[in-house]
Amino acid sequence: MTDLNFPIYLLAWPFALTLAWMAGELIYRWIALPRIAVYALCGFVFGNLAAGDLPPSESDSFLLFANLAFGLMLFELGYRINLRWLRANPWIVVTSVVESVVTFVAVDTVATAFGTEPLSAALIAALAMATSPAGLLRVLNEQRSAGQVTERALHLSALNCAFGVFAFKVIVGIGVFQTSGDLAHAAASSLLVLVASSLLGALFGVAVPLWLRHVDNAGRDATLAFAIAVFLLVVVSHVFKLSPVLCALAFGIVARHRRIVLPPAQRNFGALGDLLSVLLFFVVASKLDWDHVTSGLLLGLLLVLVRALAKVLVCTVFARVSGISARKGALTGLALTPVAVFAVLLLEQAPRLGPDVFQSLAPLAAIALLLEVIGPLVTLCAVVFANETRTAREP
Repeated sequence: MTDLNFPIYLLAWPFALTLAWMAGELIYRWIALPRIAVYALCGFVFGNLAAGDLPPSESDSFLLFANLAFGLMLFELGYRINLRWLRANPWIVVTSVVESVVTFVAVDTVATAFGTEPLSAALIAALAMATSPAGLLRVLNEQRSAGQVTERALHLSALNCAFGVFAFKVIVGIGVFQTSGDLAHAAASSLLVLVASSLLGALFGVAVPLWLRHVDNAGRDATLAFAIAVFLLVVVSHVFKLSPVLCALAFGIVARHRRIVLPPAQRNFGALGDLLSVLLFFVVASKLDWDHVTSGLLLGLLLVLVRALAKVLVCTVFARVSGISARKGALTGLALTPVAVFAVLLLEQAPRLGPDVFQSLAPLAAIALLLEVIGPLVTLCAVVFANETRTAREP
């Protein structure tokens, strides 16, 4: 590479991110399409046009920042989870368990029936269980949504993310054991990792509020302190090959119940969170390969429909016993559509834990791209139809 081309090369990512942000703002104003869907489309186009020109080192650096952005969103999701509400209404937990199991079985059955290898089908099903907190939170915060559908979607997302991580780690552990015969490695890739991740996140949830009380700046500096702690937590979890998802979720849940206030004005972590969200959705979509998307498009579309049907059906069936109407139950199921960011970032860890399964998951690439664009739009429609957006609540 010549010195003349080197400065232009360095500007590729910043210019692409800037253009994605500008496109997101314009299209949001023109047709109200969620900004994150536009960021994803721009990232997919950029990733496939520039794939041969970008070394892995630069792409990996941006992927680390994407994981940090995802960690902030997971922390915020955990921070908004009310464990007392779950204890008072255990049907929400029951709904999440049944919804996750039905989604797994349905997706795994369809994927296997269409010729997907058993291990790959199980991994796709495990990732399909979860709802991506990134897509869900950005849409809900952008619309300032509040109400029964919004709160249930947030709580169900936190629960099915935990179930999805558990299933994913166990399946990867089984794959490692089948490949290497190393039972200790397989065990470390599943249950032990989950326990350690939860404990580490809980430790941060206790330590950071204690520090804030000690310096007597809990109200003013809480947002900055939490952001720095999430960054540290995500990096530590990657170094020790733990689950950043569970670490950040546990951190947020424990911190909330330590009664440290995160100001409403700082949802999304202010301008820092907005910047990182552009990077998150752009970078994740740039990891999707065009060939994988096209080769798995038909099966991917079918699995998207099966996944959506499973979530809507279960949420509707359990709606009345959990205290809401069947209509709002169905809308809650629709709000759980986003999955792309969670799936791609979690799958990035699979080669480190064992078999290189990414090449055999073409339908997942198609699912990720479809739901990267459609998922936020479906969530938006769900909260609009539930009359829980800011515009709907204004007189």
